[in-house]
Amino acid sequence: MHDKKELKALMLGATGVVYGDIGTSPLYALKETLSGGHALGLDEPRVLGVLSLIFWAIMMLVTIKYVTLIMRADNRGEGGSLALLALVADALKNSKRRVWIVGVLGIFAAALFYGDSMITPAISVLSAVEGMKIIAPHFGPAVIPTTAAILTGLFWIQKRGTGTVGLWFGPIMCLWFATLALLGARQIVTNPAVLFAINPIYAVKLIAAYPHQTFLGLGAVVLAVTGGEALYTDMGHFGRRPIRLTWFGFVMPALLLNYFGQGALLLAHPEALENPFFLLAPDWALVPLVVLATMATVIASQAVISGAFSVARQAIQLGYLPRMQIIHTSGHAEGQIYVPFTNWTLYLAVIALVVGFRSSSNLAAAYGIAVTGTMLIDTILIMFVMVLIWKWPRWQIAGLCGFLLAVDFCFLASNSLKIVQGGWFPLVVGLGSFTVLTTWKRGRALVFDKMVEQSVPLDALLMSVNEIHRVEGVAVFMTGSRFGAPTALLHNLKHNKILHERVFLVTIVTTDTPYVTREERVEYTILGHGFYRLVVRFGFMEHPDLPEALAELKQYGHHLKMMETTFYLSREVIVPTLKHGMALWRERLFAFMSKNAMSAYEFFRIPTDRVVEIGTQLEI
Repeated sequence: MHDKKELKALMLGATGVVYGDIGTSPLYALKETLSGGHALGLDEPRVLGVLSLIFWAIMMLVTIKYVTLIMRADNRGEGGSLALLALVADALKNSKRRVWIVGVLGIFAAALFYGDSMITPAISVLSAVEGMKIIAPHFGPAVIPTTAAILTGLFWIQKRGTGTVGLWFGPIMCLWFATLALLGARQIVTNPAVLFAINPIYAVKLIAAYPHQTFLGLGAVVLAVTGGEALYTDMGHFGRRPIRLTWFGFVMPALLLNYFGQGALLLAHPEALENPFFLLAPDWALVPLVVLATMATVIASQAVISGAFSVARQAIQLGYLPRMQIIHTSGHAEGQIYVPFTNWTLYLAVIALVVGFRSSSNLAAAYGIAVTGTMLIDTILIMFVMVLIWKWPRWQIAGLCGFLLAVDFCFLASNSLKIVQGGWFPLVVGLGSFTVLTTWKRGRALVFDKMVEQSVPLDALLMSVNEIHRVEGVAVFMTGSRFGAPTALLHNLKHNKILHERVFLVTIVTTDTPYVTREERVEYTILGHGFYRLVVRFGFMEHPDLPEALAELKQYGHHLKMMETTFYLSREVIVPTLKHGMALWRERLFAFMSKNAMSAYEFFRIPTDRVVEIGTQLEI
């Protein structure tokens, strides 16, 4: 439990980081639902019907599904698709087939997230900057360059970390949500009858009267809930209770007031459909509102970018991506990281989206399919949690998850119709990311099998060590297998014909839990003849620091001094072949990734002047 002061600080932080994406949806969600090729018209029954759809989408997909249900399924406090995947996989460890199915779903959800993280900054910032056209219509040609400049600055400052900037996130987003509520309430007062849309009968009547157009409109309604999945992803940073209290007490009421306020405005002034959000404000408030909206969308983009960094780190630790540079931008907050490759890849994609689609309305066609796909997968994964971990009655699971799956399928089906208009983009990104993630995982498994095949039984080696010349010092041999002699050790004996007095065979294991306790960190086994086996464990949210972990050996009587320790690492050179393994094009992709992966000594924070790398050529 948090004390009141800590709880308030966490709620403020959650307001600034967790709700940025869904908090900027009022900029475009209602406008896109009521306009375009599926325009429903602006008479009272249809406006109230659309408002009812938005209200119940928020209630079902965000409030019930994520805030109430899925946030219960934390992996030692951590959330997100990969954390949920690790939780379910651990419960299914006795069924390889089910683990494979769940693994594919979880990996694809993580892959779709990258498509979402490219579109969110583009549509959010672009929609805010477009507000300048309301103030000065001649500003139109400057929208794209201004958006590109803001996004360039945003991605450029990532390497400096979000710690300092993050202090401003909470207060700015609090001001943003308060503004949303005030603008909406101001307009609702002129037509309180708009609140009748809370009744789901209005949504039912709209569906019955205009089934085809309403089905198409669901592809835009989902824009009101994009970012809802972030509540679960960011749970590890702020905790379940602060996120829930902030949602129910502040964020959800502000969003609903604004949507209903826009509805009231459109009923009185249908011409405001050009940009109902900005036209809620009086003329004197337009410029400050555009500035505030731009700041809010930058914060929303920052939250998604930080989430992409976090997913990249989880994927690396769980063995789905090659090692790459991860920079910690804070000496105090473990979660504040910067991944250069991910950052600049996202930047190029975001700028391409802004230049290619040129307006938030065009981008709205590309938005939604990645989010609805992720939401559908999360529902399937939470079903496994209910059955295997929570042990809920089957009838409860069937009723609740059957309903949620039906809703998810409806939104996904509607968004799938936008594939030609732009929905192909997140799908291409998702499929590409999925291919990379699974190729690396499969490739590493093939390399591991090949290394085991070429290894020599350790017992046979230990029987002959008395014939080998021993020298002072400590040697640490890194190996992916807990059995057999490492390839680097065999090569060292072959070429140098010596052994150190103490030899540690170290295997690093990433657990299915976010963090590992000090007691669980090192597993120590004496093999005899000066040989020791170490299994060093790190959680998937931790950054491995091998020298720090080896300091734990003091409890076993070993005091390893880095300047007297030599680390031997094997560097595999992958040779793609047609004989076995994966398809040739995937083997070539794996070989390329392996060649460009960050070196093990950098990733595990081993002093560079204490490392000896030995090359090994492997055919897969």
